[in-house]
Amino acid sequence: MSSPIASPTTSSTYRVGALCGVLSGLLIALPALVEAFTGETTATSVPLGLSPAFALPLLTALQLRQRPATGRFAEVAHIVNLVGLGLFGSAAFASNLVLFYFDDDVIEEVLTGPTIPALIGCAAVFAVGCALFGAAMIRARVFPRTPAWGYAVVLPLFAFLTGLSDSPLTSGLHILVGAILIWLSAALWRMAREAQHPTAQARVAV
Repeated sequence: MSSPIASPTTSSTYRVGALCGVLSGLLIALPALVEAFTGETTATSVPLGLSPAFALPLLTALQLRQRPATGRFAEVAHIVNLVGLGLFGSAAFASNLVLFYFDDDVIEEVLTGPTIPALIGCAAVFAVGCALFGAAMIRARVFPRTPAWGYAVVLPLFAFLTGLSDSPLTSGLHILVGAILIWLSAALWRMAREAQHPTAQARVAV
């Protein structure tokens, strides 16, 4: 699919989103790789808690790039995914940067009342948003199909399995999610470059 002509502002948005996406992917994948050998530590918990925040600009840039090829479904999916990412990111921040430093007895006492249902609700909204937005990317055919399918399938699983005890499965899932975000970011960066030089791309196509 040919790249639309992008204004300097739009191209800058793509690039910022791509850079944030790469950072988010690395902050998920690298700590998980370390934790596969060392277990969870302060050094790995901090980046994991911060990583969802950097995925927000990526999500916005992805939707902006594919908007010409999508309709109302993608807009709704984008909004649901944004809300879900905000909720899930807050839960991840609390888990990795607050609860991580509490004793097990304190954690059991804290996770009472509506806390557990609220956390499950956050994960559910995030999972639904990822499935919908992934489906929108698959339908739009703007981004590579493999990471688009990964976004639609792997990230919803990640939403619920990430709360399990540390294991090779959870570490591998974190690494896979990081790879998907980096892949989409790389595609977005490439499209931003192509959109800035439509004349050169046209000559190459001819």
